[in-house]
Amino acid sequence: MIDTQQFEEIIGYQFKNKQLLHEALSHSSYANERKKVRRSNERLEFLGDSVLSIIVSRYLFEHFDHLPEGELTKIRASLVCEKSLFVFAQKIRLGEALLLGKGEENTGGRERPSIVADAFEAVIAAVFLDGGLETATEYVLGFLPKDLDKTKRAESFSDYKTVLQEIIQQNPEEKVEYILVEQTGPDHNKAFVVNVCLNSNVIGSGTGKSKKEAEQMAAKEALALMGYGA
Repeated sequence: MIDTQQFEEIIGYQFKNKQLLHEALSHSSYANERKKVRRSNERLEFLGDSVLSIIVSRYLFEHFDHLPEGELTKIRASLVCEKSLFVFAQKIRLGEALLLGKGEENTGGRERPSIVADAFEAVIAAVFLDGGLETATEYVLGFLPKDLDKTKRAESFSDYKTVLQEIIQQNPEEKVEYILVEQTGPDHNKAFVVNVCLNSNVIGSGTGKSKKEAEQMAAKEALALMGYGA
């Protein structure tokens, strides 16, 4: 483990309000064990998600003015997804700095992508609240790949569900739902068929060796039909 002082040295930022950093590093399992004396990082995670989105969106908007909305959405989704945030967090040894409850500690919580990625967003929010938007922007942009070439990003992109969700969320009244319609084959070689529906209307169908893979393929087909070139 590393303490908060070591963590500040790693990220290159000294907090004026140390409590913000402590809160950002406090997982709910840790906070629950300490009842009222400690707040978890869940509220900061909520804020950090929005701060991260606006910083990345602004950067892409200003530096990729030749790309249409659909391509920008794909790139942003690939940068702010759990997989990417986990990689970013590993660069600053965030898992080693987390404050976890005994249960999470004993079951490998420091290496769990969902926990570490959420904490990364919480740290972004803490930096934002402590140092302002420009400081948070400088911090976040330091993690972005040097080469965000459109072709390479498109080739490596696979989180079609996130892209579809972001597009649909532009219309709050719309609702996306994934429905398993078929499951065949023995346990060691199953095949799943999933439909993705928009307000009960099927807009894509996908097949995969797992439900998650089938959902991604359904979202990919939906994006293609919507003209986003997935």
